[in-house]
Amino acid sequence: MRAMRALTKASLQSILKSPSAVVFSIAFPLVFIVAFGFLGGSKGFNVKVAKSVKCDTTNELYKTLKDNKSISWVNVKDNTELQKAIKSGDIAAVIDIQTQKMLFPAYKVELSGAEAQADKLNQLRSIINETVQNLNPEIAQKISEQASVTITATKMREFKTIDFILPGQLGFSLLAGSVFGTAFIFFNMRQTLVLKRFFATPVRREVIVLSEGFARLVFQIITAFIIIGVGYFIFDYHLIHGWGTVLQMLFLCVIGVMVFMGFGFSVSGLAKSESSIPPLANIITMPQFLLAGTFFSISNFPKWLQYISNAMPLTYLNDALRRTAFDGANLWDLRVDIIVLLAWGVVVYILAGKVFKWE
Repeated sequence: MRAMRALTKASLQSILKSPSAVVFSIAFPLVFIVAFGFLGGSKGFNVKVAKSVKCDTTNELYKTLKDNKSISWVNVKDNTELQKAIKSGDIAAVIDIQTQKMLFPAYKVELSGAEAQADKLNQLRSIINETVQNLNPEIAQKISEQASVTITATKMREFKTIDFILPGQLGFSLLAGSVFGTAFIFFNMRQTLVLKRFFATPVRREVIVLSEGFARLVFQIITAFIIIGVGYFIFDYHLIHGWGTVLQMLFLCVIGVMVFMGFGFSVSGLAKSESSIPPLANIITMPQFLLAGTFFSISNFPKWLQYISNAMPLTYLNDALRRTAFDGANLWDLRVDIIVLLAWGVVVYILAGKVFKWE
């Protein structure tokens, strides 16, 4: 334990003195958080809707609205998912259309959404009324109201841009810091014969690995705490249960760092020279940075690309962090995300064990 404390302290000091560690783990994600934090508002740039469970999909109005380029339709299975989609801001409204045969107005339309999406609800009403008018222009000249459109706006917490961006940047910070940091540290220790000198002491090999890993873990958790603090105090990042939410997010970060360090161990073993570390590390980090829901929901991707995104460990860490902070999900609710992360951990540490070199 004395050896581990000494090695952990020395390693942590070297990390804190490294400009690249500070830039990649703290400064880099904070730049994006500040940029998107000042943008404010809800996520999304178009009107996303879903049909209600009882919506009449056989009528002409529904078919015409499906082809309207101003409306993006999201497939949602049941009422529970509909409410969840409205709450999280994934959709602006739920549309229910009923045909009133031989009656005027011919269509009864109900729009349900959050108060924060009131502008989009009103925009939808205008689109629907205009669509109905164009369906029957001759009747429209005689009857002004062909569709009865009612809006039900429910007061809900607004899902702001920062609520989506911060967990993504936090997850990427942990990934980049763990992969690059671990890979460079162990490669340099091997190249400069530091590991060989350790072997001349009574320190056991597993203590060397654990101390370096623990130092990296401490640094990344400090980084996570800083990022969450900046988001909360400056940009009103939502923490549904206060300190309880922070502690659960940090616990998830611990799992993420432990898994991501396995990638770093693997890269340090596979690298033939120091210059080969960045390309190998980027092969792991960049696809996840772009495809794992860091900046925008993976639901915006084509279906085939979503399968790739859903295979990445960072996707599950980002999802777990967002659901913890905004929805108040507990660890049992996040069991799928945690299990997938742990499964990735088993795979990468098996690989690291096969390729890691001491000399």
